[in-house]
Amino acid sequence: MRRRKITLPSWLPLDWFILALIGTVGLAALLPASGRAATVADGATTVAVAFLFFLYGARLSTREALDGMRHWRLHLTVLACTFVVFPVLGTAARGLVPYVLTHPLYTGLLFLCLVPSTVQSSIAFTSIARGNVPAAICAGSFSSLVGIVLTPLLAALLLGSGGGGFSADAMVKIALQLLVPFLAGQLLRPWVGGFVARHRKVLGYADRGSILLVVYAAFSAGMVRGIWHQVTPVRLGALLAVEAVLLAVMLLLTSYGSRRLGFGREDRIAIVFAGSKKSLAAGLPMASVLFGAQASLAVLPLMLFHQMQLMVCAVLARRFARTAPEQAALESAGPESARATPAARETRAPARV
Repeated sequence: MRRRKITLPSWLPLDWFILALIGTVGLAALLPASGRAATVADGATTVAVAFLFFLYGARLSTREALDGMRHWRLHLTVLACTFVVFPVLGTAARGLVPYVLTHPLYTGLLFLCLVPSTVQSSIAFTSIARGNVPAAICAGSFSSLVGIVLTPLLAALLLGSGGGGFSADAMVKIALQLLVPFLAGQLLRPWVGGFVARHRKVLGYADRGSILLVVYAAFSAGMVRGIWHQVTPVRLGALLAVEAVLLAVMLLLTSYGSRRLGFGREDRIAIVFAGSKKSLAAGLPMASVLFGAQASLAVLPLMLFHQMQLMVCAVLARRFARTAPEQAALESAGPESARATPAARETRAPARV
């Protein structure tokens, strides 16, 4: 009998890294690091985080970033969505405690609202949707760069002592683990940039492996401290519902807001995908520095939101790609052609970004 090949639905973009994250959480639940092993894991995590941000600095081309600043309106729009609108919505969600969310889950939700935008998936989805890919590259890079400084500052302002005990010593630690390695990567880029570019695939495995180590250490600490007993299936379902609403609101705001600001279709696509997303790769290392032993619950909302945004944006990107030719023709012909017939209105409606 011939076997049927099992394939995942096209709207479910589960890659090996997502599966590896799930497996790492399971490993931490079954075999958490404790005692001397926990000390070793914490030390390795510190080195891994520094290495990650060194790579971020070595990869970011200063020249490309400066060239991209010419499209400053788009970049400011994405930065405002990431570091203004998201935090405002996260702060407003405080009213859900304790009826819908527990305080630890709300802390994680608010931290999710503070991390920078993602780069790789924003570029990929913008490309699929036939949007402005160079703008998505620059917007994601600027967001990551600004987030290295702004995310810890916003966390100190909005989370306070409840977010892991922020103090002058904590800010120094953040600077040493995040900012200093990033600046070192930028300074050494003339010498190491070529090596990083040539070995991008291998180093990609290395930085994702570092993220898996951060996740293992964080969830191990959570298991040892017994904090997972605070998360019931009902609370987890409530968290997923809140995050679904958050993502829907941001997608609507970036879509209609960019249209009202007068951006063209390709720019609107870049704004939608870069302005509504959050970076798991940047958020996990930051959480390990900001929250320490409490990082396991703090990163749970971010991990769930990351997979949710991938699934939703995959559907949107394919939908935008299917309607791209019709939308371009309507915009080039002017608004009168869109009002000419009911068929034109039906064609235009699904293409709204």
